Amino acid sequence: MDRADFFSDLMRGTYLVPLLIVALAVLFYLVSNSVFGKVIRRVRSSIREIGIPFELLVWPFRLFTALIGLGAFLHYIPLSTDLGDLLRHALLIVSIIGFAWFLLRLLMVGEQFMLQHYSADDGLTEESRKIATHVSLARKIFNVLIVLIAVSGVMMTFDTVRQVGLSILASAGIAGVILGFAAQKSLATLIAGIQIAITQPIRIGDVVVVESEWGRIEEITLTYVVVQLWDQRRLIVPITWFIDRPFENWTRISAELLGTVYLYTDYAIPIDALRRELERIVAASSLWDGRVVKMHVTNTTEKSVEVRALMSAANSSDAWELRCLVREHLIEFIRTKFPGGLPKVRMDVGEGGTEAAAAAAGEM
Repeated sequence: MDRADFFSDLMRGTYLVPLLIVALAVLFYLVSNSVFGKVIRRVRSSIREIGIPFELLVWPFRLFTALIGLGAFLHYIPLSTDLGDLLRHALLIVSIIGFAWFLLRLLMVGEQFMLQHYSADDGLTEESRKIATHVSLARKIFNVLIVLIAVSGVMMTFDTVRQVGLSILASAGIAGVILGFAAQKSLATLIAGIQIAITQPIRIGDVVVVESEWGRIEEITLTYVVVQLWDQRRLIVPITWFIDRPFENWTRISAELLGTVYLYTDYAIPIDALRRELERIVAASSLWDGRVVKMHVTNTTEKSVEVRALMSAANSSDAWELRCLVREHLIEFIRTKFPGGLPKVRMDVGEGGTEAAAAAAGEM
């Protein structure tokens, strides 16, 4: 095509409409960018201390505003029937995707806004962890619904796909049964996630024991739960596990715990002196919450006495540290003050046994 043909087509409008659409898109992008940028700067200056990531809404809002402007101008542009229908169809699809994107980002901003007021990271109250769990799972559920509705909306814009969908619904006998069996596991997982969100046997920040591993609930999704273990490993557990199997939740009602320390001593140990030392150790530690400190003889055997020291702490971490502290100090106390109180094996032999033992010692 030579230059004369190009200008001839341009004058007839062959390239004029696409160029005009591109120019309008760029114009609306620049306008929305300028207007929304000013709004963002004003919002940031007024609520800077909140720290909510409004930047997540910038690009979806720009796209959505540009699409609205282009949709309005398409009615005033002279287009052929086929080209006009094609452009309107494409604009409708992009608008559905853009609006879904904007809603997803809006949910993220709303979640951050709620967590700023009810932060689960502080671990101050049970209410904050409960609200954080509700907000996180609610956002994930709404994300799934928005994506499903957006995909359905895009597919319903095509006549062929809509007819296929209606045909499948009309003859959904065997296909429905097969689909039901195929989606049974996924639906069960989804229902378990919703059940966890409603009943809340676990919450973000809860201390749990899963598969004999101590850890803290770090993340709850619709399909799995992330448990941060004590050594900073992550245990990924299917969410149905918390519905089908028993587990320990150490912070279900409150974080307060009772810690135990077991000692095995000789019968000669003075229990009262050991009890007073336990009370002194616990009272001098900032890990003790002042509720419980007791000592009991819980068992006896032919060789030793089992002594249980019981103390309370505000949470599981303090209880662990306090148990280790009490165990170390009591062992040192017995070793230095009452060395005869350490476990020992006694042997009572007769006169013949004594002579045999002396002879064996002489041979050595």
